[in-house]
Formats: sequence, structure tokens, C-alpha cells
Amino acid sequence: MKKIIFMGKSGGGKTTLIEALRGEEIVYRKTQYIDYSDTFMDTPGEYTEGNDLGGALAVYSYESDVVALVVAANDEFCIFPPACAPVANRPVIGVVTKCDAEDARPERAAMWLEICGCDPIFFTSAKKREGVDAILEYLRD
Repeated sequence: MKKIIFMGKSGGGKTTLIEALRGEEIVYRKTQYIDYSDTFMDTPGEYTEGNDLGGALAVYSYESDVVALVVAANDEFCIFPPACAPVANRPVIGVVTKCDAEDARPERAAMWLEICGCDPIFFTSAKKREGVDAILEYLRD
């Protein structure tokens, strides 16, 4: 299975999605460090949100086979700049999380990820475990 690193802002659903991908019980916990212990590399949102720690994401992304940019369906803005995916030397996928949120706008989040250059884009609800199998299948190919 391909190793994947998840990047996105705090509260975007990265850790919850990884718990669903692992088949674990969904329990909220704040990611405090880059966890690269298995197939799914989890990163703190602060690394994406600030300028000081972004370099660490670049370094750790070299340990992965796939980069996943994560945007929640209820986010008010996208933290990633347009056309950022092509600078990676590996596939960059988009993941829209929280598609089941009451205020979800998954089409808008997908548009932002398309503008970034992500391909393909997955729509997920970790709590309902929707979209999880599609990501796992992608990582097996």
C-alpha cells in the first residue's frame, strides 16, 4: 500500500479521517507532531497554517508516495494556493472531509482543490465512513 501524508488546516478532519482509514474508533485528539509511523502520515494543522513550519511538511512529504491536501466541506476558505500541486514530485490528491456537516459545501471545497491541481478528489465523511474505501482502493493500486 502506498504511504500518504495528509496536510490541511487545524480542525479539517485529517486525524479523524485517518482513524476511519485504519478502522479505528473515531475519537477526537489534537495532533501535536508529525506522525509517520505507518501508511498514513498525520500532520498538525499549524504546519500548514504558518510560514515557519511549512518546510517540515515538504521534508516529510518526501517520505510519502502520495500527498493529500485536505479541505473540509464546511471551510470558509482554502488555505492552499492555486496551482500548488504541480510543484510536488509525486501524486497530489484532494480530500474533501466533513461532507456530512450541516453547513457542508463539498462542491466549493472540490473546486478549491481542483484549482490547486489535485487529481483525483475524494469526498468523505469519516464519522459515517463514507469515501474511506475509495481512498484505500486508490492507495492499493
